[in-house]
Amino acid sequence: MGKVFREAIEKRKIFLINQLINRGAYKKNDTHLFELTLSDLEEEYNKMRNKKEGVDKYSQREV
Repeated sequence: MGKVFREAIEKRKIFLINQLINRGAYKKNDTHLFELTLSDLEEEYNKMRNKKEGVDKYSQREV
């Protein structure tokens, strides 16, 4: 079970990294994307997605 879970996490990280790179993000501050945790990558991806969609995540209104 542990191996399957680790593989799922790695696949998700690769997906998120590719999505962020496609949108022009290569680093968070001075940290390369591949060095970030899954949680950090999810946070960055959600920020970029919300920015692209023009939605303020707290109010759910267009900005």
